[in-house]
Order: sequence, then structure tokens, then C-alpha cells
Amino acid sequence: MTIRSEADVAAALAALRDIDPRLHPVIEAAGSVPLRRSAGGLPGLLGIVTAQQVSRASAAAIFARFSAALDLADADAILAADDALYRAVGLSRPKQRTIHALAEAVRDGRLDFSRIEAAPADDAIAELVAVHGIGLWTAECYLLFCAGHPDVFPAGDLALQVAVAHTLGFEARPAPKRLADLAEAWAPHRSVAARLFWAYYAAVTRRDAAPVTRPIAADASDLSTASSPPLRPGPKRRLAKSL
Repeated sequence: MTIRSEADVAAALAALRDIDPRLHPVIEAAGSVPLRRSAGGLPGLLGIVTAQQVSRASAAAIFARFSAALDLADADAILAADDALYRAVGLSRPKQRTIHALAEAVRDGRLDFSRIEAAPADDAIAELVAVHGIGLWTAECYLLFCAGHPDVFPAGDLALQVAVAHTLGFEARPAPKRLADLAEAWAPHRSVAARLFWAYYAAVTRRDAAPVTRPIAADASDLSTASSPPLRPGPKRRLAKSL
């Protein structure tokens, strides 16, 4: 099942209630669990790359200028753009290199979004991370929010580590490997489990730390997941260690 609608999220949450009773209070505390679907294909992946390590407001402004300057679905147009255009829209050299690598991979057929979206998660991730500049977290976020894959859990995400540690009563946030092992209990609905923990984090901290996959205007003080703050301890729970 592809996650396409709020109804799909609701159905997966109901299944998670049955799978793991520990999630009942998390679901109650989280409130609404957003769908967060974004455009797929090359523009969708470029949105994720653009938004990394900058504020939501900066990401929105950069992406708006970039998409106004070029057809982001056209790999040839991206490759033909000169350095001055990338500087003018506000993209760093490392992001420019990643964007060029993505466009080259699309042009050469090494990166095929139809193939990715039809493939099992492990195969899709392998194809994405083979491109220069695309790491595991970026690939997982593409599958979650652009492809609507139902069973992906980005265990390297700081906010997810902190939220799971808080809800399960851990003294420290789990390492990615341990969190990935824990998340296996929520298969085949790990994508909605991730959405749930991001929503829980936002409800408790009043700060949205979910990945920005479709840059939109936001307050400049709203930072990306790179600077997610720790949760305060809940009843009878100790605070997970912060960064």
C-alpha cells in the first residue's frame, strides 16, 4: 500500500495500535499526524536537497528562485546552467555538485524515479545513494514523502531518536542501528510510525522537526532537523540526553 492520503495514515495508525500497545499514549499525545506528501521525481528530490542544513524560510526562498530560473524536471536544463545561476539562487557549491550529479544520473538512466517508486525499499535506497551527495537519510525521506513508501523508518534522524527514547523511557537516545531494530516491531507501517513520532515530538516541544521535503515559507527562526532540541521528560520518564 502506498501512503497517498490522510485516510492511509489513519489506517496505518489503527494497525499500529494493534501491533504495539506502547504506542497508544504516543498516538493520543501526538494529535494529528500529517500526511506530508510532496512532489516526486527530480523536483521532489531537489526539494529535499535544497532544504538540508538551512532554515525553512531560507529553503523556501532558495527553492522558489531555483524553480523560477529552471525547469527542475529537465535534467539537461539543470546541467546547462552556469555557476552564476547557482550562486544567484543561493545554492552552495556542495549542493550544486549534488544537483549536477542527480541530473547526470537521470540523464544517463542510472537514476529512474519510476523504477525507484516501484522497487522494494532496500533496492530503491541503493539506487539513490549510489548518486554523489545522496545519503541514506535523504534517500529514506524521498521514499517516505515523495514516493509514499509505506515501510521506511529513518533511524538516523535525531528527532526520531529523541522521541522514541522519551516515549519508551530510555535514558539516552538510541543509536541508529538500535533504533532500526526497534522499528522492526512496527513493520509494515514504519513510514507512518515515523510520522507519528515526528508529530509526537512537535506536540511535546511545540517545534516541528520533521524533514522539510517541499520548501514553503516559514518563520526564519524555524530550523531544520539539524538543530532539533531535546524533549523535556514526561511523567515518570527521564530526559533523553541531548546532543
